[in-house]
Amino acid sequence: MSYLDVASGSVVSELPGEQKAAFIRRTYGHLAIAIGVFALLEAQLIKMGFGEQMMAMLATSKWSWLLVLGAFMLVGTVADRWARSDHSRELQYAGLGLFIVAEAIIFLPLIYMAMRYAPDILPNAALITASLVTGLTFVVFTTRKDFSFLGPILSIGFIIAFGLIIASIAFGFQLGIVFSGVMIAFAAGSILYTTSNILHVYREDQHVAASLALFASVALLFWYVVQFLMHMGDD
Repeated sequence: MSYLDVASGSVVSELPGEQKAAFIRRTYGHLAIAIGVFALLEAQLIKMGFGEQMMAMLATSKWSWLLVLGAFMLVGTVADRWARSDHSRELQYAGLGLFIVAEAIIFLPLIYMAMRYAPDILPNAALITASLVTGLTFVVFTTRKDFSFLGPILSIGFIIAFGLIIASIAFGFQLGIVFSGVMIAFAAGSILYTTSNILHVYREDQHVAASLALFASVALLFWYVVQFLMHMGDD
């Protein structure tokens, strides 16, 4: 097991240009790998029929999806903690890997429905997501603005959104296209916040944790772009 020397870890914004560029390359390289592994794992799970099985499981009770969300949040918390480990590089990568698997599982019902009823949505959603992420990243890296002020706003927004999701499950109503649109804006804010943190919060040795946070924000954006396009198709 390899151990990290964090005593010399510096916030990325304080690093010389070469080291800062190296950290950014590592972070976005890991993000690209995470997205690639997620896509391959998702395709394999769908191919093996787990999408249909999960849909059947969720149909057994209206609370099934809430249990899945709760398990995902718990696993996500553990994965993030591992990825932020100050002592073990292996534990950092275990956290990233665990989170990729968790995302692939929670995406199964959405991807399954999209592939079955509107397969054109997925490539369109991927293109829209990539365009938004590129634009938001460009804003952060060109302006160098610190978007840490978004943290409390995103925390409150998450609580409200999760409350609405629970209410929709409990009372059986659809959140609809407006909610998906608002959540796209929320995810965009999360990407701004996380990308800003890459420069202003993360240390030089935390590229794995930074890539996990970015991956989570990109996945959230992709989820609601898919939802938004599916609602548009229904209309």
